[in-house]
Amino acid sequence: MKNRVIASGLFAAVFTAAVQTQAAATVDFSNLVERVSPGVVSVNVVKKMTQEEILQQQVPELLKRFFGNQIIIPQRQAPQEKTGFGSAFFISRDGYLITNHHVVENASQITIMLNDRREIDAKVIGSDERTDVALLKVEGANYPALSTGNIDQLRVGEPVLAIGSPFGFEYSASAGIVSAKSRNMLGETSVPFIQTDVALNPGNSGGPLFNQQGQVIGVNSRIFSGTGGYMGLSFSIPIDVAMDVADQLKKNGKVTRSYLGIHLQEIDRNLAEAYKLPKPEGALITEIAPNSPAERAGLKQNDIILKYNGTAISRTSELLNYLNRTQPNQKIQLEILRDERVRTITATLASAPDETPAQAQNVSEAKKRGPTLGVAIRELAPVEKTRLGVKGGVYIQEVVRGGLAAQSRIMAGDVITSINGKNVSTTQDFVEAVANLKTNTVARVGIIREGRNAMIGLRIK
Repeated sequence: MKNRVIASGLFAAVFTAAVQTQAAATVDFSNLVERVSPGVVSVNVVKKMTQEEILQQQVPELLKRFFGNQIIIPQRQAPQEKTGFGSAFFISRDGYLITNHHVVENASQITIMLNDRREIDAKVIGSDERTDVALLKVEGANYPALSTGNIDQLRVGEPVLAIGSPFGFEYSASAGIVSAKSRNMLGETSVPFIQTDVALNPGNSGGPLFNQQGQVIGVNSRIFSGTGGYMGLSFSIPIDVAMDVADQLKKNGKVTRSYLGIHLQEIDRNLAEAYKLPKPEGALITEIAPNSPAERAGLKQNDIILKYNGTAISRTSELLNYLNRTQPNQKIQLEILRDERVRTITATLASAPDETPAQAQNVSEAKKRGPTLGVAIRELAPVEKTRLGVKGGVYIQEVVRGGLAAQSRIMAGDVITSINGKNVSTTQDFVEAVANLKTNTVARVGIIREGRNAMIGLRIK
């Protein structure tokens, strides 16, 4: 079975210590668990099931192997709901909490349960898919907010503690050590994960990761597993990343990121020797977007970025993390290697294309109308627009099996450029066009697939 990254599901909160590693066995966390437990809550959610989830339940595995996306669920079927569990923790005394985006995604009802067994309805203030961070709010005051630690002071090998309810076993605590910092996974660039050997299983998502001082230093998010369960590789979102996202969601309802306009490549041993570097370090620029901040600043293809605002860059993930943490319109100083000479370049960052916009609770009226196509979308980045020779478009990230898009042969990787003759340049254009689609009609959808223009007939049922 192939190894895979799994969002670590559903997570509640109280606490029987269960130390997992010999390194952590010498640390007594009992007083810490007793002190911080009131700030952790269980999250119960009710979600509408997707077409794919209904299909998984209703269709025998043998049929799915033979027919895959061709199996259609009758549209007359009433929507089904499922319940889920997760965890969250208070970051302020007036009722703001942090959890994972995937815990509350598509939730129609959210209830938190405090460790004194009180249950309170919660609402989503905002949710950011790229970082897997969501901000919740409950009514009331004088909640036990947890303190946060300094991620820069966290050391590899340091004992840490997680609190949650793996597999529904409420109020469990598990301990381990920090295995690594600044991990990027499967091409993700927004989160430099903390890797630990803490036992996280389905049921742990959204809960806090504590240092020995009882400060939150991470938000438990996912595991790397070949079985679906714990295998010694657990990953948490650094608390500084989570708090930055939460602050932006609270103030603006969305997350704004900076944009430099470069594509990067890791420096390996051979490239280090070719560029006469003493060791593999820095980030190699392989592509620069036209009219981007990078081009205006004078950066060039094949430049190697060695330092960002005076801080040495060992690998591309570090540079991407610094860029993600810097707000638009700020000036940055880059030390680069070009033609065997070190130079300093100053650039002013712009706002990033809204690739995966934060999902605020207040959805526009356009999003409430029209059919559900069963696709995940994002806008094209400037580099992609240049490559395709278009001014805009909507990239299909994912197509739900059995959905309307899948039934009409729309595929992940397609770029939608028009619907019924109207240009689709942004996600808002897409939403508005879909809102106008009528049932029992076929819409003309212009796409780019593998660099070629094509037209799809999208049947709306």
